[in-house]
Amino acid sequence: MLTRKAKYALKAMLVLARKGTDDPVFISELAKASGVPKKFLELILLELRNAGLLESKRGKAGGYLLGLPAQDIMVGQVIRAVDGPMAPVPCLSKTAYRRCDDCEHEGECGVRLALREAYQASLAILERTSLEDTLEMMAESHDTVAAMPMYNI
Repeated sequence: MLTRKAKYALKAMLVLARKGTDDPVFISELAKASGVPKKFLELILLELRNAGLLESKRGKAGGYLLGLPAQDIMVGQVIRAVDGPMAPVPCLSKTAYRRCDDCEHEGECGVRLALREAYQASLAILERTSLEDTLEMMAESHDTVAAMPMYNI
């Protein structure tokens, strides 16, 4: 399950990607546009900056902007930057593998085997879906919803 922290990070990153300029965005403006509490957002933005996904500028014209082009920032990178490993169990982790303490035979572990395929499939999607791709999906979704007739149910 996606944590609230990762969800907020993605929302803020998408606001910055949509803005698409080299002009920094104030934290207060970013908090309002993304619907994320400012104090919580400040901590998240620092983590994203430390991961190289954001840049910050100080001063009167300061704020945050993407550290890379939107097409080069993958959803999985954002999630990892704030939440760490994404694997449901440590023995499946790509970045923080470790054998589970209670597992005698990893290759025969039912939990690992049951989760492996779903995890690999979702990981592949998160690692190839960029912020730019997500903005395009949002635009297509908006167009689809706007074109749908309204029903009184």
